[in-house]
Amino acid sequence: MIHQVKLRIGEDDLVLETGKMAKQANGAVLAKYAGSVVLATVCCSDREVENLDYVPLSVDYNEKYYAAGKIPGGFIKREGRPKDKEILVSRQIDRPMRPLFSKKFKREIQVIPTTISTDQINPPDIIAMAASSAAVMISDIPFDGPIGTVRVAYLDDNFIINPTFDQIGESKLDIIVSGTEAGITMVEGGAKEVSEDILLDAIKEAHKYIKEICKIQIKLAELAGKEKFVISEEEEQFPLKDEIREWAYPKLEEACFVSGKHNRSRAIKQVRENALEFFKEKLEENQEKFVYQLFEEMESEIVRKSILEKGIRTDGRNSEEIRSITCEVDVLPRTHGSALFTRGETQALAVTTLGTVYDEQIMDNIEGDTRKTFMLHYNFPPYSVGETKRLFTGRREIGHGHLAERALSAVLPSKEEFPYTIRIVSEVLESNGSSSMATVCGGTLSLLNAGVPVKKSVAGIAMGLVTEGERFVVLSDILGEEDHLGDMDFKVAGTEDGITAFQMDIKIAGVDYSILSRALEQARKGRKHILEIMNRTIGQPGSISDFAPKIISMHIDPDKIGAVIGSGGKVIKGISEKTGATINIEDSGDLLIYCKEKEGAEDARHIIESLLEEPEVGKIYTGTVKRIVDFGAFIEYLPGKEGLCHISKLSNSHVQSVTDVLKESQEVKVKLIEIDKMGRVNLSIRDANENEADNSSVDNNDRDNRGRRPYNKPHRR
Repeated sequence: MIHQVKLRIGEDDLVLETGKMAKQANGAVLAKYAGSVVLATVCCSDREVENLDYVPLSVDYNEKYYAAGKIPGGFIKREGRPKDKEILVSRQIDRPMRPLFSKKFKREIQVIPTTISTDQINPPDIIAMAASSAAVMISDIPFDGPIGTVRVAYLDDNFIINPTFDQIGESKLDIIVSGTEAGITMVEGGAKEVSEDILLDAIKEAHKYIKEICKIQIKLAELAGKEKFVISEEEEQFPLKDEIREWAYPKLEEACFVSGKHNRSRAIKQVRENALEFFKEKLEENQEKFVYQLFEEMESEIVRKSILEKGIRTDGRNSEEIRSITCEVDVLPRTHGSALFTRGETQALAVTTLGTVYDEQIMDNIEGDTRKTFMLHYNFPPYSVGETKRLFTGRREIGHGHLAERALSAVLPSKEEFPYTIRIVSEVLESNGSSSMATVCGGTLSLLNAGVPVKKSVAGIAMGLVTEGERFVVLSDILGEEDHLGDMDFKVAGTEDGITAFQMDIKIAGVDYSILSRALEQARKGRKHILEIMNRTIGQPGSISDFAPKIISMHIDPDKIGAVIGSGGKVIKGISEKTGATINIEDSGDLLIYCKEKEGAEDARHIIESLLEEPEVGKIYTGTVKRIVDFGAFIEYLPGKEGLCHISKLSNSHVQSVTDVLKESQEVKVKLIEIDKMGRVNLSIRDANENEADNSSVDNNDRDNRGRRPYNKPHRR
């Protein structure tokens, strides 16, 4: 039987339907909004997995090209490995849902939202999030949901819920907000330097609709929901718990405040090993896992209690204190821009590379083909935390890189202002705290070092939260253990004037807006402190590296494009062969010159300027002999333009034969002495030489660094 619920959002209805498709899944919901349709399914395995201390959940969002009436590009016409966008959406679905599954339900759970139709107007990712939660709600899998998700844009001083692609492109704010009826659990997005007040108001506006989306899911579950699996609430008893706690607590309390991440970790581990050794005669088989659980509980209690009651963190800082920061630029000799940002035990090496239009990333997806001129790639090698693992790029790396990319893209110059393709690679060399925010800081420094004219510097900071009843403490610049043991991970990046990117995960229900407001204000102060340190190192863009490709932008009269291209592309190919430059001309007359060598780009520009130059009577040119005839020589005095030098104008003395003084391909100075009524150009070598003699002293500044005069630059008198 088909069941359906609806909710009006903006100009269209969000429709959730079940009972028609994918009926063998534990739960399946078809979600529709305008012309976009997503089918979300959830299944769980038949058997429990033993000894799991986490939720074995996987979310695999995917988009089918047929949804937009497209066939995949390239040689392989089947959808392949997940694109970055699909991975990012999967993470956005996973993060708010994962805490609502019980760890006691030890079965593998897989959620698969699939976009099967899109109108290319309304983003399908938001629909997928509602469908995924609804599919779990109607299934037999235990779930403490539902969750609702909306996107919020800020355009013309108004908030727009679930905006279109066009509205997102024009807006100052683009955030995705997830939550339950009780409160917000996740926020992620980017902005163009919006204030903390606007962000907070956007979250409040989003929660109104989140509550309604949760209500229709509950209604659908009442209509078509399956009976949930029963989770055994019986807990295995550990009779030695109190005895071990009494013995270990004071020792662990001391170990939790040892200076240094690895020293602290070793100290905690040593106390645990000592406890296992001390009580080994009393421990029964398979009871070691209870000792590990007990130590994690005690560590959480000790750390949280110290923060709430004493205001002291494990590394000795107070709640608002930021760790020591050092910044360096120009740390690598041959890169276009490099920076090393170190904050406490977190360190990121950020390297900027400048490329040309041919280095742009072509994005082939269901929303249409686009080109990307800015990329940030984040790497988290295992040595950054002192571990040994296989090197690979996982979902975490893609998510962190996307967050940092969003933070910096808001301050980059337009393509017209800076026609380079920009790539930043962040190598995380050490990690104890937010490496994505270190990437934002290092990325800014490396952009400035590379000569990229960013509008403002951007810094990032990660905030944490510890609560107990009515008491709470907001933490600035959190450590890894504070993220793990705390109640919130809130990353905020921005300039001195506003926020450019943020990501928040709240691990508890019902966080008050006053807490979020406090966190945002504390983050603003921390961000300003970090920016002051960064600006002391480098506050303005430097010069572009000699190792970077040279790009010159020009605009020419569209009517003269043909003169630059030439018949069959002969002229433009000749320029490229002569200078090594690549030239790209748009129908509008916008022209870009790319070359690995600065000199080659400049030479190409001079040639193009010469092509467009109108012949001027009385001006001296450097020409090339093209053809010799009995009565003179035809000389190319400007690219593609020839004139005749009569035999009588070759020299002051009598010339018996033209070949006595000239040969083909010879370079000579010529003076343009006449353009007749028919447009024919007459040249004179004799007059040019006389003029040369009058200017026997030539300013060295008229020559380039290879001893040649620039094209068409007249001699100075």
